[in-house]
Amino acid sequence: MLQLAMPLTSEKPQGYRAEFRATLALAWPLILTNLTMSLIGATDVLMVGWLGPTELAASSLGFNLSMLLAIFGMGLVTGASPLMASEIGRFRHSVRDIRRTFRQTLWLVAMLSVPLLIILWNTGAILTLLGQDARLSALAQDYIRAYMWSIPLFLTTLAFRNFLAALERPRWSLIVGVVGVLGNILFNYSLIFGKFGMPALGVVGAGVGSVLTNLVMVALMIVVVCRDRQFRRYHLLGRWWRSDWPRFAEMTRIGTPIAISHAFEAGVFTAAVMLMGWISTAAVAAHAVALQLASLTFMVPMGLAQAATVRVGIGHGRGDAVHIRRAGWTSFVMGTGFMAVMALIMLTIPGHLAGLFIDRSDPANAEVAELAVSFLIVAALFQVADGAQVVAQGMLRGLQDTFVPMLFALLGYWFIGIGVGAWLAFEREWGGVGIWTGLAIGLGIVAVLMLTRWMQRERLGLLPSAA
Repeated sequence: MLQLAMPLTSEKPQGYRAEFRATLALAWPLILTNLTMSLIGATDVLMVGWLGPTELAASSLGFNLSMLLAIFGMGLVTGASPLMASEIGRFRHSVRDIRRTFRQTLWLVAMLSVPLLIILWNTGAILTLLGQDARLSALAQDYIRAYMWSIPLFLTTLAFRNFLAALERPRWSLIVGVVGVLGNILFNYSLIFGKFGMPALGVVGAGVGSVLTNLVMVALMIVVVCRDRQFRRYHLLGRWWRSDWPRFAEMTRIGTPIAISHAFEAGVFTAAVMLMGWISTAAVAAHAVALQLASLTFMVPMGLAQAATVRVGIGHGRGDAVHIRRAGWTSFVMGTGFMAVMALIMLTIPGHLAGLFIDRSDPANAEVAELAVSFLIVAALFQVADGAQVVAQGMLRGLQDTFVPMLFALLGYWFIGIGVGAWLAFEREWGGVGIWTGLAIGLGIVAVLMLTRWMQRERLGLLPSAA
C-alpha cells in the first residue's frame, strides 16, 4: 500500500515561521477532512431541498436533534486527542500507551451508542413535545430512524481520525473523507430519487445513504491502520475487547467536559431550529441554508483547533512553555484571519450563497430566500468570534484544560446566546434575525472568555511543572 503518512515532528520548531509551517502541514488535511464531513451534511440538505421546503424543514429538525447527540459523542471521543499528543510529546515512539487510549475510545463509542439510538428512535415524540408541527415531526422521525445508525459508525471513524492526527499523519483521513463525499452523493442520488434501479425513498433515502457512506469510511479506516506499515505496528484492533478502566476513567475525565461543551454549542443551534419552528416553516428552511454555509466556513478554524490541540499537547508533554505559546498563537491567528475573510464574502454576496441551496427564481422559495439572506448577513458578523472561540478551546484542550471552558460554553451559548436571541425574536419581534443576533453575541462572549483564560495560563497553573 502507498505510504501517505507525514513524518512525526522530531525537532521543536524554531520561531513562528517554522511553527506556521508545522501547523499548516498538520491542519490542512484536517481542515479538508472536516470539510468533507460538512459536505456530506450539505449534500443531504441540497438533495433533500430539491424535494421541497417541507422535506427540507423536516429533515433539518431531525438532523439537528441527531447532531446534538452525535456532537456530544464527538466530545467524548475527542478526549483521546490531547492524551495521545501529550504521550507523543513525552515519548516520540510510544506504542502501548497510544493503543490503550485508542481501544478505550472504541469502548466509549460502544457504550454511548445505546442510549443515543434509543433517544433518536423517539425523534417524532420529542419534536412534538417541543411544540413542532405534527406533520414535520412525523417526517423527521422517518428520516432519523434511517439515519441514526450512521452515528456509531461516524464516531468510530472519528476515533481513527484522532489517532492519525495525534501522530501528525492525517492525510489518510482526508482520502477517506473524499471517498465518503463521493459515496454520499451516489447513495443519496440513487435512494432519494430512485435512480440506477433503486427505489425512490425520499428523505428516508438520505438517511440510508448516510449509513452506507459511514460504513464505507469505517471499512477504509480499518484497512489503512491494518495494512499501512506506519500504523500496523500499533495493533490498534488487537484484543480491543479487553477492559482498561484506569485509562477509560482518564479519558472520561478529559472528554466529558469537552462533550458537554460541544453539546452546549450544538444545543444552541438545535434550540435555534426549534425557535425557528415556532416562527414558520420558511424560517426553519432558511435557517438550514444559512447554517450549512456557516458550518462550511467553520470547518477551517475547527481543523486549526484540532491542530492546536495536538501541537500544544506535544509541548505540554515536553514541558516546553515556548512551544506551547508559539503553537497556540499560530493557530489562533490563522483561524481568525480566515474567518475575517469569510465574513467579508458573506456580507458581499449573501444572495448568491443562498442560491446554492434553493432556486431563488421559484416564487415558492421567495420567502425562504429572503430570510436566508438576512440570516447570512448576521452570520457574517460572528464569523471571527466563532473562529476565535473554537481555536481557543483547542489551545486550552492541548493543556488538558476542559472543565472551566465547559462553564464558559454554558454561560455564553445558553444564558446569553439563546436568552438574548429568544428575547430579540419574540419580545422585540425581530423574528429569525433576532435568534441569529443572539447567537452572534453568545459566541463573542465565549471567545473573549476562552482567550482570557489562555493568556492567563501560567498564573492559573495550566502549564506543566517542567515548563
